[in-house]
Amino acid sequence: MPAEHQPQSEVWMAWPIRPDNWRLGAAPTQRVFAAVASAISEVTPVVMIVQPSHYEAAREQLPERIKVLSIPYDDSWMRDIGATYLLSPEGQRRGISWQFNAWGGEVDGLYPQWERDSRVAEQMLSLTGDDFYIAPFVLEGGSIHCDGEGTLYTTEECLLHPGRNSELGKSDIEALLRIYLNIEKVIWLPAGLYEDETNGHIDNILHVAGPGEVLLTWCDDPADPQYQISRLAYDVLTTETDAKGRPIVVHKLPMPGPLYITEEEARGIKHSSMMDRQPGTRLAASYANFLITNGRVIFPLLDERHDQQARAVLQRVFSGYEIIGIEAREVLLGGGNIHCITQQVPRGSAAP
Repeated sequence: MPAEHQPQSEVWMAWPIRPDNWRLGAAPTQRVFAAVASAISEVTPVVMIVQPSHYEAAREQLPERIKVLSIPYDDSWMRDIGATYLLSPEGQRRGISWQFNAWGGEVDGLYPQWERDSRVAEQMLSLTGDDFYIAPFVLEGGSIHCDGEGTLYTTEECLLHPGRNSELGKSDIEALLRIYLNIEKVIWLPAGLYEDETNGHIDNILHVAGPGEVLLTWCDDPADPQYQISRLAYDVLTTETDAKGRPIVVHKLPMPGPLYITEEEARGIKHSSMMDRQPGTRLAASYANFLITNGRVIFPLLDERHDQQARAVLQRVFSGYEIIGIEAREVLLGGGNIHCITQQVPRGSAAP
């Protein structure tokens, strides 16, 4: 599995429409998705999949350079429903279709039907022209980060959650990750971001900046539950080495907020018994939920008290990159952010 900072041929997204996840019929969120897609497409081609009944509306809101395809799906988290791609040393590309169960299935999944989501990865791979493997276990793309040199980062909270692979232990999952991603070492953080309804996806607390280098969501308030979570993660990262034996450099990203759903925002969302969108619900807000794509970092603007501090950290770590901030609270209200709604396809050629 290549790293996100390696060259990409395109980025895929899925148009938001679900009324029990996105407020006001998803209209405000669609504007943010269009802004994210536009920013990506200036450096990397973008493919936006759209429910057939919403094709014309999406086409009208998106720049002409963005390809729009009619493909059925259940919700718009392309990082988790899309394919994960692999590269051979010669640059040949293949993909993986993971099993998907809406972040917990019957245990604590976020919606009761996910059949269309579970078919997206194979359709994506067919359209990118890549042969692929069908993995026999549940995993979402947002639950793993790789450095491109054999190191994979994840959280125990997510991959060991009973709603995913209750029959598999930690060593079983490590073995499967080694087989399907050809990684050499798994670094397990205890938990992800506080109140993350994905059961602690790695991409909401950590991002890989390069081999042996990560960014970690950091909280300085001892009264906040995230304070201890971040410190436990820091302890793991600073006492581990990566697959090549290098110590891991940790850059601390400030945590926005804490941020909460307002009464006005909650009123605009259709009630769901499976997704908590009530007034006062804490949002899993994180600047680590950004996308790296071909010399550009696109990150969410979430809290004017911390946005510029986060930008400064990103600019220092990605010194040769253009740093683009996009107002992304509307995406956050749905439970994730810019990394969650995108899935990159690495540059390569179809493997025979």
